Amino acid sequence: MISPTTDSLRHSKCVPCEGGVPVISAKEAEPFLAAVPQWSIAADGKSIARQWKFKNFVNALAFCNQIGDLAEAEQHHPDLHLTGYRLVELVLTTHAINGLSENDFILAAKIDAIES
Repeated sequence: MISPTTDSLRHSKCVPCEGGVPVISAKEAEPFLAAVPQWSIAADGKSIARQWKFKNFVNALAFCNQIGDLAEAEQHHPDLHLTGYRLVELVLTTHAINGLSENDFILAAKIDAIES
């Protein structure tokens, strides 16, 4: 397998998943995580997460709305948390397989591009 890059992930499209896709293990996730280094894998290896701290509520909410638009376009939806009025945390997992798939890393790379 060729290791994914940030660019290759950003130029990929999430593929609808209704199950039957193999779960990416924590070990198999290592090259994907190298392409999205600001994301961390959960202790159970089933999700990746990242946090942002914004200047104010308006900026945090605008970012959440951008994520929502992107998630709809990709048909892959993160768990999105806005707390403390300006802290945003995103958790990506593929719910249909109860673990990680390539879609999680594709969406992570595309989310990272929003703030560029």
